[in-house]
Amino acid sequence: MNTPTSNLPEGVPNCWQCRHFAVSWDPKMPYQCKLMGFKSRITPSLEVLRADGARCRGFLPKSLPAGAPSEAATPARKFA
Repeated sequence: MNTPTSNLPEGVPNCWQCRHFAVSWDPKMPYQCKLMGFKSRITPSLEVLRADGARCRGFLPKSLPAGAPSEAATPARKFA
């Protein structure tokens, strides 16, 4: 299975883990950066790299709700 983040260049932030990332309602521009205020056909960090030549500087990791277990502490689930 090819995930949207499997082919990220080295040093490019993973938008799916950023609190500014959102999925838009627009099928032509499905990814959105709330911090920079734009939508794109590719993940915003790759769009920034393509346009600016530098990695995104606005990446901010998503925070977990208080008391929520971290992903590493949660056992993997199998769905049928």
